[in-house]
Parts: sequence; C-alpha cells; structure tokens
Amino acid sequence: MTERFDAIVVGAGPAGSTAAFRLATDGASVLVLDRQRFPRDKPCGGGVTIRGARLLPFAIDPVVERVVDRIGVTMGHHGPRCDVVAQAPLVLMTQRRRLDHFLIEQAVAAGAQFRDAARVRGIDIAADGVVVHTDHGTVAAEVLVGADGANGVTRRALGAPEPSYAVALEGNLPRGGADFDDAKYDTAALLEFDTVPGGYGWIFPKGDHCNFGVGGYLDEGPRLREHLAELCAAHGIAIDDLEHLRGHRLPIRRTGAPVATPRALLVGDAAGLVDPFSGDGIYEAFLSSKIAAETIADLLGGHARDLSAYPTLLGAALEPHAASAWVAKAVIEHAPGVMMGILRLPGATGIVAGRMRAASTEHSPTTRHVARFVGRHARHALGPLAA
Repeated sequence: MTERFDAIVVGAGPAGSTAAFRLATDGASVLVLDRQRFPRDKPCGGGVTIRGARLLPFAIDPVVERVVDRIGVTMGHHGPRCDVVAQAPLVLMTQRRRLDHFLIEQAVAAGAQFRDAARVRGIDIAADGVVVHTDHGTVAAEVLVGADGANGVTRRALGAPEPSYAVALEGNLPRGGADFDDAKYDTAALLEFDTVPGGYGWIFPKGDHCNFGVGGYLDEGPRLREHLAELCAAHGIAIDDLEHLRGHRLPIRRTGAPVATPRALLVGDAAGLVDPFSGDGIYEAFLSSKIAAETIADLLGGHARDLSAYPTLLGAALEPHAASAWVAKAVIEHAPGVMMGILRLPGATGIVAGRMRAASTEHSPTTRHVARFVGRHARHALGPLAA
C-alpha cells in the first residue's frame, strides 16, 4: 500500500526543514525526503542575519559559532572602508552541516518523519494531490513542498524554468594558521566590493576557522580561483593556505517564474529565492517556508481550495526586499564610489544595521507597487547577466 501524508517535503535544507516543523507543529502528517545522508555539508557562507533568525519559531543558539556585530565594507582590496556597527548582533555565524542537521532535528521532534538517502525519481502532480516515487517506494500526499534546490526534481516537476545563476568559491583558513590576524575576526566580518564583477569577496568568522570566499556573475566562474587568490594575497595569505575549497551556484529567480501549482509549491533555492546583492538565501528560505506552511495549513484546514494564494503572499513579503537588493547591486556596479558615499552619510550605516535586524515583512500595496517598478528597472540596468 502507498503511504499517505498530509504533506511531503522534498529537501531538508533550511526551507524544507522549517516548513516541515511548522506543518507538523500544526498537527499535519509530514514526510521529509532528502537524497543525501545527514549530517551532510553544503557550500555556503553560513551567515544567518538576525532578520532571518527572527522568522524562526525557535532559537539556533546550539549551532551558532560566532556572533557578528561589525561588518567592514571596502571598495577594492585596499580602497575606502566603512564599518556597519551595531550595539547588538547582526549576523549569527554557523556552518550548514550543523545548521541543517539541527533544523531537521527540530522538525522530527515536532512530529515530522525524515528519510535521508532517499532519492526522488519522479513526481506526479494532480489536481487533488501528489505522488512521489523514490528509491524506497511510492508515497502520496495532499500537497508537495519543493525544497531541493534549483537543480532538484521539484522545480522541473512544477514546470518552472531554470533560474539565472551567480557563482561562488570559498575555503576555510584554520585559526592560528598562516600569517593572518584572525583575532580581528572574532565578532567582525568583511565584505570587499568592486573586486569581482557582479559580486564581492568576504571573510566570515567561524569557530575554529575563518571562511574566505568570492562570488559573482556566472561567467566569472573560470576566474573565481584567481579572484579568491587575490583576496587571500590582499590579507597576507596564499590560496593554498585554505582548506576545503569548493564552489557552488546561487540560483536567482527569473521574473514571473512560477512557484506554485494548486497542490505543490517551491520554497528557498528551489524557487530561486536568493538575494541578488548579498547572495544570501537563508532569510528567503525561512520566509518562504513560513508563508508556504501558512498557505498549506489553510488548504488542509478547509479554508482554501488550493495553493494559489502562495505566489501573491510571497511576492508581497519579498518584492520590496528584492527591489532594494537590485538597486544596491546596480549602484555598486555602475558607481561604487557613490555607494561608499551613501554609506558615509550620517545615519546610513545605522539604517543598514536596522535592515539586517528588521522583523517586519509587512508592506503596503503602494510600497509593493513602487518596489516592483524600481526593482524591474534596476535589474534591466544591469543588462543580460542579471536577466
């Protein structure tokens, strides 16, 4: 007999696990599937903004390795610098191996079933439910949550086009290793703009290491190692001093790409919900999973016929955030000096820090309309690489 659930979640990353937690907490029967064996590692800067952490119904303190309250921003490796400083945490630094394992543990504790090393081979989406075929058998549910990343099977099953991409390359410098003053990065992070087309370089503090990375437009992929070597050299180390060097792609949703059918929806990276300016996808993962769980709860509770409300609710929450990211990206690429001038205005860094800690995702219809217009034109100004 085919096992049946209220919801099947494909992918146990931040979006999938938190969606499963919320649904299970509300009393739904939930199955989470992931093709990898947990705990598993995943390339990622591993920063959770306070804004993102506030979306969670529980704290992630057990997996936080460093708390960042200062972010240095430079134009070029040795160019002008401005510090975003707060008297409170801005970013919680962790590692995806630890964070993702912790999140799925919370979902299981809430009542969700989890099956790792379970590859999905096919998905049938009908008007009244979904059927998922795995290596270990067939399961069915009222709804499907696609949380298996941009290259996963759920995006293709929903007929969503492949997103556009950015690319990143990162590695870890053990603390106390090489000729590097890592004490400066106990509670501070560094972002270097105007060094990689379409992106930036970074240094993020972790428990026993500092994470060095660079990211940019997709066609920068062949040059990322060179960009990372330049970042390392600017800080007195060699790229060969880094351990666990790995690259990854960052999916960016194409305008108008579908994120839902009547019985299935996409969250996080599967929906291409990555910030085009920062490359952060964890905030978007937590936010989209929250909206997804609320939309599914309405269907399961008989208050909605399908999941058609999800795209509208998701857009209402994310459009202003995405628009400001596209605008910042356009400014910093076309006029990096202007961006530094803006950051040096009185109160500007306080506004940036406030956005990183902001809890509200409510926006007026006028704000959303303006954001949609401004974001579209900012994206257009960046040309084909931002399409």
